Amino acid sequence: MSTVQDIFMRFHDSYLEQAKPTHQQAKVASAIKRCKTASLGGHVCGCEECGHLSIHYNSCRDRHCPMCQEVNKVIWVDQRRQDILNAPYFHLVFTVPQELHTLIYQNQKRLYPLMYKAVAETLTELSADEKYLGAQIGFFSLLHTWAQDLHYHPHIHVVVLAGGLTHTNQWRNSSKKFFIPAKVLSKKFRGKFLHHLKKLYAKDKLSFFGSMEHIRENKAFQQLVDTCYEKKWYSYAKETFAGPEAVVQYLGRYTHRIAISNARVVTMDEDRVTFRVRDRKNAGKTKNISLSGVEFVRRFLMHVLPRGFVKVRYYGLLAHRNKQTKLKLCRKLTGSPVCKPKFEGLKAVDVLSLLLKRDVTLCPDCQMKLTNIRLGSSP
Repeated sequence: MSTVQDIFMRFHDSYLEQAKPTHQQAKVASAIKRCKTASLGGHVCGCEECGHLSIHYNSCRDRHCPMCQEVNKVIWVDQRRQDILNAPYFHLVFTVPQELHTLIYQNQKRLYPLMYKAVAETLTELSADEKYLGAQIGFFSLLHTWAQDLHYHPHIHVVVLAGGLTHTNQWRNSSKKFFIPAKVLSKKFRGKFLHHLKKLYAKDKLSFFGSMEHIRENKAFQQLVDTCYEKKWYSYAKETFAGPEAVVQYLGRYTHRIAISNARVVTMDEDRVTFRVRDRKNAGKTKNISLSGVEFVRRFLMHVLPRGFVKVRYYGLLAHRNKQTKLKLCRKLTGSPVCKPKFEGLKAVDVLSLLLKRDVTLCPDCQMKLTNIRLGSSP
């Protein structure tokens, strides 16, 4: 089966003949091509008893690489168990209209954080309103930038604790449905985002290139804002999770997800790549779509995040400054047990052994201790 690495090895050079990637995109492409190959060095595992030898090359550890997410994801999710309360949670999604996609892509360092800010202010202010809940809630947000077909589609996923702490330090539960109507969420988010966007424009903090160059003019920018105000922004709440364990499982599916996994790649030939997508118009069934190899690389690299960008962000009761105070109180008020991370204090090799259900430090043939022989080091 072909992998994303195989696709980059075959088509990345052709892509470079047609496009000029950013420095960060070039780094990611290089990391994916070199991951778990001799160019990153590695070590030989040898058994002195039976002579078994196996070579293990180093991983690139880039967060965009399909081969480097599993252990990090499992450890991160395991650490989050200690933050989960025995209470319902909701999954929300906030999207922006297509008219803003190019502007956001050209201003990622400023407008990705703005998306988080608009979502946080929307949820914080509405949940504090007695009309809806009248309490401080806890939630975390994460950015995804892709659609199933790898087109650029920035949106924010949010996991929200379905209840909160009142100003008198009492726990207040929400209803079975999300306590803020979707229309109210969308309208508030739209207002927040566009308000802050206009402030950035007024301070000359936005960049405009190519097809967006004309938006630099005051009249054109105002027309864009007016168009976005007139549109209905799509925000929605999904069903609640069936208990704390379901929340943990959700974390694993979303937080370390990248634009496309190796499992979705169907075939690759000399010119094209075929991969699997969900067909939303056909009851969520899957279908295959085919792109040229160069176009696949282009779309994949559109989803490379800026250097140092923090993808998962915590707010309210789940903010780091509140974990030992307000969250601890909420755990007591809701009768939630303290879940100690089962991987805490373990090395990556120990975690890997638990995941594979075998001791990876032992010879697979005679079960004696393996000896590591260093081949080289990652540059």
